[in-house]
Amino acid sequence: MNATTDSTAIEDAPRRRSRPLIHRAWIVAAVTFVTIIGGAAFNSLPGLLIDPLHSWFGWSRGEIGLAVSLDMALYGLTAPFAAALMDRFGIRRVVVVALAAVATGALASVWMTASWQLMLYWGLLVGLGTGSMAMAFSATVTNRWFVARRGLVTGILTAAGASGQLVFLPLCAWIVDRHGWQPASVTVALAALVVIPFVWLLMRDHPADVGLAPYGGAYVEKPAPATGAAARTVRVLFDAARTGPFWLLAGSFAICGASTNGLIRTHFVPSAHDHGMEITAAASLLAVIGVFDIIGTVFSGWLTDRFDARRLLALYYALRGVSLLFLPMLMGPAVHPPMVFFIIFYGLDWVATVPPTLALCREQYGEDSAIIFGWVLASHQVGAALVAFLGAVARDATGSYDVVWYASGALCAMAALMALMIRRARAGGPEPAVRGAGRVSPSVRRGRLSSARPEPSRGASR
Repeated sequence: MNATTDSTAIEDAPRRRSRPLIHRAWIVAAVTFVTIIGGAAFNSLPGLLIDPLHSWFGWSRGEIGLAVSLDMALYGLTAPFAAALMDRFGIRRVVVVALAAVATGALASVWMTASWQLMLYWGLLVGLGTGSMAMAFSATVTNRWFVARRGLVTGILTAAGASGQLVFLPLCAWIVDRHGWQPASVTVALAALVVIPFVWLLMRDHPADVGLAPYGGAYVEKPAPATGAAARTVRVLFDAARTGPFWLLAGSFAICGASTNGLIRTHFVPSAHDHGMEITAAASLLAVIGVFDIIGTVFSGWLTDRFDARRLLALYYALRGVSLLFLPMLMGPAVHPPMVFFIIFYGLDWVATVPPTLALCREQYGEDSAIIFGWVLASHQVGAALVAFLGAVARDATGSYDVVWYASGALCAMAALMALMIRRARAGGPEPAVRGAGRVSPSVRRGRLSSARPEPSRGASR
């Protein structure tokens, strides 16, 4: 009888552990949120440092913009490989190494004396580090730890970047204004280092590591580490590239990056400064964008769980394009109500595009959606990199950013049309291949929704 009781207890253990008072998935999501804030701190600096570096070293804005564009491009191109590396080595190890790279690059930039060093420290090291903690990181955490509330969690984790902007933009602007650009770089390095212990102690790679089912789903065993991470990442890209939805998602998201990170985050502060506005005031406006970005992104996640993601994307891009067309008329030496309205409006729309874009990747490409989204994010950052560089060149050539605002508004209209062209995935596709089996999911090759059903419940989370 004791043996029977012990056997029953062992069999029921996963069920009991899958129903804690607070599901461990929310703790992992909280650690992810804090990690993205720490990694995003450096992304607050480019717009603040263009003028100080130009004055300090005499480098052209084009040279500085090239380093910023390298950082943004690597941020995106690293993301899909980072998602695959997380499958191979685990989330925790990859993120700790990434945070260390960001801290190293930020600290080393304090002693740079030539523009190639800016490219190395600021562009290469920080680009690789922040790219490993990009939105593909959020997608991996969301896919592994959540079945229910995925749209909401995606919105919350996406808002972490805005939260980092909210925290670090005013602080770094004040430091740059009072003490120079070097202490601002040190502050960012320290922020990355502080996050490392939280990741190592609290992050877990998979719900099965703690005997839990994903939030809202059935218990599944942890898959074996996937070998050939780089090869798998490239294979997934090649298969996805044969499908129309991938190019529409990548193209529209490239425009998203061009009109946010490449345009506003990089060039808003120097553009406002051209019109006589103080750097601290312009940075504070960007911080306000961060406040409303959090609201807009979380609300977009909630909407994505309930409405057609394609139509949401089209609406977001159309509204963003209209607002950019009005921005040159709003620039001035002082903060006035129409500018405040633009900041609020743009903040609500800033990365509201992420939850529906990730939902469409998940719908179209099943279990490979995190890697696919990593490639889509790469296009986002390539678009951002191009505008970060070309915007600086346009400023050097014309003395104004106006042409950049107008061109970006027109691109957003194109992105809205691309979003509407994405076809709905059809249910009934074949079950995805097992990870690491040397081939990618058939759902990628067809661009369809996988119909794979979860394993029978061994303790579903409620």
